[in-house]
Amino acid sequence: MQYAKLGKTDIEVSKICIGAMSFGQPGTMHDWTLDYPESEKVIRHALNLGINFFDTANVYSKGTSEEFLGRALKENNIARDQVVIASKVYFNEGRLSKDAINREIDGTLRRLGTDYLDLYIIHRFDYQTPIEETMSALNDLVVAGKVRAIGASAMYGYQFYNMQQVAKDHGWAQFQTMENHYNLLYREDERELIPICQQMDVSLMPYSPLAAGHLSRRTWQTNTLRSKTDRVAMGKYDRTEAEDIKIVKRVGELADRYDVTMSQIALAWQWAKGVTAPIIGSTKAKHLDDAVAALSVKLTNDDVKYLEEMYIPHPIVGAVAENPAAGTVLVDEKK
Repeated sequence: MQYAKLGKTDIEVSKICIGAMSFGQPGTMHDWTLDYPESEKVIRHALNLGINFFDTANVYSKGTSEEFLGRALKENNIARDQVVIASKVYFNEGRLSKDAINREIDGTLRRLGTDYLDLYIIHRFDYQTPIEETMSALNDLVVAGKVRAIGASAMYGYQFYNMQQVAKDHGWAQFQTMENHYNLLYREDERELIPICQQMDVSLMPYSPLAAGHLSRRTWQTNTLRSKTDRVAMGKYDRTEAEDIKIVKRVGELADRYDVTMSQIALAWQWAKGVTAPIIGSTKAKHLDDAVAALSVKLTNDDVKYLEEMYIPHPIVGAVAENPAAGTVLVDEKK
């Protein structure tokens, strides 16, 4: 396993992060999530591979994702300082208000069975709460020792910049990570958000690095339960299938050339682009073996260019768009 530091912190993480949205009571959020025994198997295998970075959220499977992760770490006798645990807040009552943040962090810590988080991430941008209120509340958690570092997730570049600037102006904790939607089939954040993160030494930990599996196989459709029931993934990718299948084909061609899997090519591209730790949502232990093997795949500049040159602009997916006329907030796509 290879490791790297998060942002400007001394927090050292494996260059693969386990996405815990795959864990949780089936049917509470998705039909394809793993029950506890199966979740524990994947978590245990990840630990055996040297993976120490886990990402969950307060809303994943109504909190059972956090419960499963915390329980598995305890049952495997993992010392708290040997793992890096991240969770998120936003898709809850009060969004990112001070009261909501203080309430939700306590619930998250209780479910995980820990007294602190290594990384607390805001799940989206909150149009309803003043930035100063949110950043002040997050800073208070760092000062109180409930959180070691803070991060942000999918949003527009100007929103991220404004939040960072408010924190800087007040001497508060700043974001050290960005968990955004980024893969070979969706590169819109290269326009503004990613350059801002790079300028600020913010680590990238993208979700959906395999584009819901589309970058791991040569055909667009498959018969897995997730592929047949994951409407969020369908909304993200199916509308640009005709254009994106050309990129998928090139991933397959490079996989053949290097005698590796398509998933390994897609992940190798992430690291070639400066990503710190892509988030792998695994439902099978063998998927983690494949991901770890990808660390040995080194793409050339020509390889990267070949993979990227068929890309066309895509509709924004992941960020939250405000609808002033309706006075509401619309979510383009949840994770």
